[in-house]
Amino acid sequence: MEKILVANPKGGVGKSTLATNLAGWLAKSGKRTMLGDTDRQQSSRAWLSLRSPALPYITAWDIQPGKPARPPKETTHVVLDSPAGLHGKRLEQLLRMANRIIVPLQPSLFDIFATRVFIDELLATKQYRKEAVRIAVVGMRVDARTRSSGELERFLEDTGLPVVAHLRDTQNYVQAAAHGMSIFDLPAAQGAHDWEQWAPLLRWVDPV
Repeated sequence: MEKILVANPKGGVGKSTLATNLAGWLAKSGKRTMLGDTDRQQSSRAWLSLRSPALPYITAWDIQPGKPARPPKETTHVVLDSPAGLHGKRLEQLLRMANRIIVPLQPSLFDIFATRVFIDELLATKQYRKEAVRIAVVGMRVDARTRSSGELERFLEDTGLPVVAHLRDTQNYVQAAAHGMSIFDLPAAQGAHDWEQWAPLLRWVDPV
């Protein structure tokens, strides 16, 4: 089972946007996909509640009385949306559930400073040192051609972590989310440019 954790302890960096759209792509690709929300705000779960039965199906946690929540049987891909302030024991718990970690990061000075400590914490974990997890960064609300994109790349130089995609700031995400959709559920005339930006991230997630 492929288990992908979308994580950054800073709020407002686009974790739910990244998690819901990744789950949408996996489901559209025919994967048996679960979207798990570990955030108190339950943004991803609310998005699921808006999703039309006509769209590719995405499950939530299988919750049974007296038992821990778990992915439904036959799930092949799990996407976990994580809360702000994630660190310490809670981070360790979620890392044990994941084999890939995606860190969304906006190229602002304050976001970079706030995220640096978290990245250092990730790189120090046993899972990363033992190569049990792979970590990548996604630049959110950024144009790859801008100076701010270059600043993000320079920030990550000494970490060895790749920036696998740069996703622009567009109303496509807002409009799709309002209907429980991902950008991959949009018609090609509307979503093709964003699909192209996602392509390197999707190859990293599912290289086969």
